[in-house]
Amino acid sequence: MPAVPQHSTIAVTGAAGFIGGWVVRDLLDRGHRVRACVRDVHADAKVGFLKAMHPYASGRLTLHAADLDQAGCFDDVFPGCDGVAHVSHVSTYDDPEYVQRTCDHIIASIERSGSVRRAVVTSSVAAVISEADITELARRPVCDEDRYPDESNPKRSPERGQGYSIGKVIAQRAFSEAATSSSAGWDAITVCPADNVGPIQSAHQKNGGPWQHLVELMLRGRCEIFQGTGPYRPWMTVDVRDNAACHSGLLESDRVSNGERYIAWSTERRSYEDVVATIDRVLPELHHDPGPIVDATPDRHKARADEFRSIWNGLELRNDRIRAAVPISFRLLDDSVRDCVESLIAVAGVQVSRRAG
Repeated sequence: MPAVPQHSTIAVTGAAGFIGGWVVRDLLDRGHRVRACVRDVHADAKVGFLKAMHPYASGRLTLHAADLDQAGCFDDVFPGCDGVAHVSHVSTYDDPEYVQRTCDHIIASIERSGSVRRAVVTSSVAAVISEADITELARRPVCDEDRYPDESNPKRSPERGQGYSIGKVIAQRAFSEAATSSSAGWDAITVCPADNVGPIQSAHQKNGGPWQHLVELMLRGRCEIFQGTGPYRPWMTVDVRDNAACHSGLLESDRVSNGERYIAWSTERRSYEDVVATIDRVLPELHHDPGPIVDATPDRHKARADEFRSIWNGLELRNDRIRAAVPISFRLLDDSVRDCVESLIAVAGVQVSRRAG
């Protein structure tokens, strides 16, 4: 199918979330009409920032209640839409049948819409790189769109913490296979974002993803290695605003085809300790005192710290395909950290641990 045209109508699932909120804003900035799908249109603590956007006052942005656990959840939303940005998380990724079922609900609504020509599905770099076996990364260090986790690895199971990785691969395949077999004439493109860092738009979003929450803990002087990541894994980042631009760009691009996946990351990587130090370097005015950095990594992994760091730093991160498909220039991580910090203070009221004097 051709790309969605200018001034289209786009539905965004998970619109109140950290990524979804920026996808909404980016699409509006490009001139599109947006139907923002949220669980509760009256929960102003979560959707108030959407209602505060100027296009909401004019009606170019509208809010719609939808629960993707329910069949037919988007039947009243998708008709008349040219595209869908499916950004929403599901309740759990540890049940493959449930993940498939939620995908089927959205796909069925797309099929019944009579208008949707393209769906962009938010996956994750976890569908590219699995941490189930660190030696797998040493064997296959090139990280591009052709790379998938080793699905034959017995360690890659929900019981071993790999449900998220498995679920994202299930979703990608569900949408691309459905579009391939459909007579309705739509295509599905997958975007695999890396670690999203950048400004929040609503206070509730400080806990809506691991990376901004980890920055919050750093600001509060509660620094702990291994919090939210694998052993000695560096941050491999994308600014959340650039991630949103990738979503919008893939909806609009005439250089993509059904079933393709694109990794959204800047290819910058930085250790946890370096991210902590970045705060004081980019915002010396804060006089940030991170306190001691506690290494909570299990002892069995501490003994292999040098090996882990070497493997992670030896990965070859590529983003040439997304840059060829959409016009994108990725922000520096320094800018993402700065803007994340300032938004956590201004929007969420985070109290900063400061040096005496």
